[in-house]
Parts: sequence; structure tokens; C-alpha cells
Amino acid sequence: MARFIDELKRTHRCGDLRASDVGKEVVLFGWVATRRDHGGCIFIDLRDREGIAQCVFDPSYAASIQEKGLAVDLAQMQGAHDLAERVRGEWVVGIRGVVVSRGDKVNPNLATGEVEVWVVEATVFNEAKTPPFEIADDLDTREEVRLQYRYLDLRRPKLQKTLRTRHLINHTTRTYFNDNGFLELETPFLVKYTPGGARNFLVPSRMTPGSFYALAESPQLYKQLFMVAGFDRYFQIVKCFRDEDLRLDRQPEFTQIDVEMSFVSQDDIFKIMEGLVLSIWKAALGEDLKAKYPTGRFPQLPFDKSMELYGNDKPDVRFDLHHTDLTALLQKLDGGGVPMWQEVVRKSVVVRTYTDPEGKDWVTHSQIVKALVVPASAEFSRTEADKLEEYVKSMGAKGLARAKVAPDGTWTQSPLAKTISDEARKAINEATGAKAGDLLLFQFGKESLVQTVMANLRVHLAKKLKLIPEVGHGGRFELLWVVDPPLFEYDEDNKRWSAAHHAFTRPQDASVPFLETDPGKVLCHRYDLVLNGFEIGGGSIRLHDPLVQAKVFTALGIDDEEAKRKFGFLLEALRMGAPPHGGIALGMDRLAMLLAGAESLRDVIPFPKTQKGTDQMTDAPTAVTNEQLKELHVKVSLPQGS
Repeated sequence: MARFIDELKRTHRCGDLRASDVGKEVVLFGWVATRRDHGGCIFIDLRDREGIAQCVFDPSYAASIQEKGLAVDLAQMQGAHDLAERVRGEWVVGIRGVVVSRGDKVNPNLATGEVEVWVVEATVFNEAKTPPFEIADDLDTREEVRLQYRYLDLRRPKLQKTLRTRHLINHTTRTYFNDNGFLELETPFLVKYTPGGARNFLVPSRMTPGSFYALAESPQLYKQLFMVAGFDRYFQIVKCFRDEDLRLDRQPEFTQIDVEMSFVSQDDIFKIMEGLVLSIWKAALGEDLKAKYPTGRFPQLPFDKSMELYGNDKPDVRFDLHHTDLTALLQKLDGGGVPMWQEVVRKSVVVRTYTDPEGKDWVTHSQIVKALVVPASAEFSRTEADKLEEYVKSMGAKGLARAKVAPDGTWTQSPLAKTISDEARKAINEATGAKAGDLLLFQFGKESLVQTVMANLRVHLAKKLKLIPEVGHGGRFELLWVVDPPLFEYDEDNKRWSAAHHAFTRPQDASVPFLETDPGKVLCHRYDLVLNGFEIGGGSIRLHDPLVQAKVFTALGIDDEEAKRKFGFLLEALRMGAPPHGGIALGMDRLAMLLAGAESLRDVIPFPKTQKGTDQMTDAPTAVTNEQLKELHVKVSLPQGS
């Protein structure tokens, strides 16, 4: 073995070999992917992170190799063949040989398929046990098993390609920000616990008994302090921690591309981040998004418009299937003869109105009636429509009212047809654009539930109608900014206003008077970057004006004492000459997941946690000894039955 490590250095990666390398002497290191014995002539596919090279072990090739100008030791060549007879899958080996053309036996499935290596010398670095599953992209092994042996799972070419994409995102990010005058600065992980926002992981302090650190859920406060300190442009690729229930696109520890800038407007931040996104796509996918966005700018969609058309603030705009809000129309018609709609529209009040840059008014009501049109081309049967009702009930909806439009515009297959007035039916057909054979789907009631149900139903239908793939991007990327959201959201349980993002978000100038009179109407300089229905980034322009900040706290029901207790050090810093500033954070894991077309975050994080927050490989979290707890001055109280 020492000869290979000390004398014979690796000359190429396995996946690098091409027809231009024919005749070269090469040294390759890697793992045995497959081994095939053809009656004395043994073929081994040698794999490393760059790909696979076919290696041929056959002592009878000695004369041919010598003719190619490579010195051959027959004993070494026979020894290599003997070694090839005993190696098995996932053994780690090294070989020395000559690159030879495969002639008309090209393997089109391999990048190295035009060539093979005739081996003259080989060594085994490490023998391997038979792995618990095949190292291949297409396998049906349960995820729990793959996560238990994650170091083996990561050998699969698909995952290695995904992590390479992640590397390219990191590398491009650092280069781009450095070229644009940003400093990469670090913030602490162990921080002061501040109530509000996501639930924190707590870390007991041995040196201060009874006190706890929190693991930082984001560098938010610290990056603002960098601006107060005068660093002007900051970025960081940073680990963050949130003790939350998990899902496909959430992990307890995750990575952000964190950014903050001084003396900027919202649009200045947009321009910088759009440039970063264009650079990442070019580096990671080789795709020039300038072809799609020739100005380098992404479209902007007002929050209220997004909610009305799509039901959420992270719409997938790769397909249509817009919602139609019928609330105002049915208020004029007193519910159109439908008792349940009458109840909704009579209770509904206007929460907020927004006029977009094109002059169109968008109105948010407390209770709403919404419709979605399934085109006749879908040819949905009654059974399929019934399944849609089951789907919405799984989200807490009471049901799914529906009606099929007949050739004369009347409604069939619907109890609504018995009571709805002709005027209302015609108005709804016109408002929704429903035509003969189309299926109208309705939801009504509390605004938040209707929006959630209809937003998810829209995406569910898009997959069912094959407008978008079940998983992945399908080669299409649609980016947009969602802008002008409300600063506050009403907490029905506690009957008070809470910050929709955080308490340091700057209200829009025109909304400042509403802070004291009607907080629900306050719009702010907050923004989300959305890709294919996923929020990949979000941020805001920060509040640096103490007078407006005090009004925001008052609207939130936070008095001076509470503000000082929660945010004292930041408030003090903001009084020490804070510049106007703002920032954003991109979700690195989510961005990598979408670029790679992966199904979940676990596919793009090297060592992820399960949906229960456990590490299958190391069995974390685990119990600790009483001695360790005593040293930390901590006692454990387990629920009964644990």
C-alpha cells in the first residue's frame, strides 16, 4: 500500500478520463462499485466522487501494454489480477494502468464510456463489509436505514451531485459578496433568550447555575448591530437553530445566507440579491437566467394581490388556476340566495384595502367566499370530485361546495343550484370565467382557513392535472418578490396585535398614522423572495427611528419596561447613531433543495435529522448521566409513562 500512497500519486479522478487520455499511464483511487468476472478477464467499475472508470484486469494484456510504451512487471500484473479475484463491493483500492480506447464498445451511460484502464498494478487500501443496501441512485431502501448509514448513503452519485451543488452555492455566494464590497462577519451561536418568534433550544450554563443560553434562531439582532458599528455591508453563511416541529422543508438546524446593508432602500437590496441569484444559477446549473429576466430584475407581487389570487404569500406561478374572491360581489347580492353565503357575507368586514402600482384595489375581508375553476379538459368524474372534498377536509375544511357549468350556463351536480339566484350564478360565471363543462369549487368562512385550504387545493390540482411535476422544478424556475405586506397580524386567541415578521420592521410612510388608529391597515417594507411556491428568502427595511419604534411597541401592547427587558441592548444601540439599514436571509438548504430538484431538505443536508428531530446515525439526542446534570445544576422531570 505504501508504494501507492508514497510513490504512486493519484493522477486523475475516476470520472475525469476521456478519449483524449488514451495512451496515458494513470493512477486511480476509489471504491469498487461493481465487479464482473468474464472467465479470467475481470472488470471492476472504480468509483470516486467524480464518476466511474472501467478497469480491466487480465495478465494476457501484458504484451499489448508493453507495445503502448508502458513498462510491465508480469509478477505485479498477475498480483493485480489475483487481487481483483477477491475484491468485493465497496472495497477501497488503488490501481495503476494505461488508458485504452473501447473502440465500438462505448458505454453511452458513462461520461468515461469511451475508454477503459488496463491495470498493471493494484492494491487494497481497505476491505469492506457487505453494505446494508446497494450504493445506487435507484433503490427502495427505507429512509431510516439510509440515515442510519448516512456515510454510505452519501456515496450515491445523486447525493454527491447534490452536495456539489451546495458547495457551488456557497462558493459563488462568497465570491459575489466579496466582489460587491461585503464583509463576511461571524455572530455568536450562544445568545440571550428573547421571547417571541420561533421556539429556542436552551443550553444550561455550568458557570452561571440556573441560567441558560439560547441557540440563535438567526443573527438578526447582531447583524443590525454591525450596521450600528459602521460595517455598512455584511454577509454570513450561518447555522441557525429552531426547536420547532419538523416537515419536509424544515430542520432543527439549518443554514442561512444572511445579509445586511446600510443606507439602502428596499429596491437596493432587491438588486443585490437578484445579482446573487443570477450568479448562483449560472454556477450551480449552468443556466443564464438573463434569458428569462433580461433586465436582471424579478417581478414584484403585492401581498394582498397574492392572497386574493393564490391564497398565500408564496405562490407557485408556473401555472394559472387563479382564485376568484367573490366576497364583495356576494355582499352586493346578499349571498345570492345561498343561506351559508348570506351568513358569511353579512358577518364579513373590510380589514384592509390596498391599491397596487397599476391602480387596482385589492380588499381583504374578515370572512370570504372564494372560487376556483377546474377546466372541462380535466374531465373530472364525480368520484374524483369527492376525493377533492376529502382532501380539503383533511385541512380542517367542513367540505367543498361545487357546481358543474352546463352548456346554457346553469349549474348541475350541485345543491347550490337549488337556491342560488340567476343573477348571482351569471355574475359568478362571469367573474370566474367559467365555461361549459368547467367545475367550480367553493370555500367560504374565516379568511385565514379559506386561504390555506384554497392555496393547498390549487397546488394539489396542479399536480393532479400535471401542470407541475409531483417533485422538483421540471426545468422551470419562476422567481418573484412578494411585497407590501401588513406589519401586524391579529392574534385571535390573545385578542391583540402581534408582529407579522418582527417588531423592528419599518412601516411604509403612508401607513404611519394608522399605528395609533388602525394597526391592521399598516403596510411595511418587508419582502419575500419566492421560487416555485417556496419562500427562499425574506427580510425587511429596519426601524431606526425611535419615535416610530415607540408607536410600533404601543400597537403591540409592549410598554417601556417590557421593551427594555426584551430588546434593551438593541434599543440602546439604535440610539447611538444607527444608520438606515435593511437586510434579508436566504434559506441555503431550501435553495439547494429546489435547485437540485430534491424531495426534502434531508436530501441536501449532509447529516440531517428525522422528522422527530433524531439523528439515526449517532442516536442523538441521548440521556446524560446524573453527574453531568448535577454539574449543570439541572434536574430532569420526565412525563408519566416515559
